Amino acid sequence: MRLVVGGDHAGYRLKVLIADTLRREGHEVIDVGTGGEEPVDFPDVTEALCRHLLDGSAERGVLVCGTGIGAGMAANKIAGIRAALAHDLYSAHQAVEHDDANVLCLGAQIVGPIIAMELIRNFLAATWEGGPDYTRRLEKLRLLERGR
Repeated sequence: MRLVVGGDHAGYRLKVLIADTLRREGHEVIDVGTGGEEPVDFPDVTEALCRHLLDGSAERGVLVCGTGIGAGMAANKIAGIRAALAHDLYSAHQAVEHDDANVLCLGAQIVGPIIAMELIRNFLAATWEGGPDYTRRLEKLRLLERGR
């Protein structure tokens, strides 16, 4: 799968581990930064990651910051992005199956590397279930994006 990963300074170390592991597992990975532990603003990294999803150069994204909350808030401001914060396995796959999430947000200060990779694998293995209820709800999200 073509993936894009990004993180701020608080998520840097976990983001590097995630990118390396995903590459070893056979994924094509675009790393949008940050490149170190110097402070950066998570909205900038988030915007760079989301651009790859919107232009089709990546299929899904993983954002890592301290808690995952800020990155998720920023991502969900961008039309076409459906970011989910998940620190448990059920939410990681359910966000895709029911809500067609295309970005997984993780908190490096909340989950360690082993749990993070299990969350990502669940997220990547999931597919959107579709169906009338989920389709109707997804369309309502699109209307909200357009300022309905």
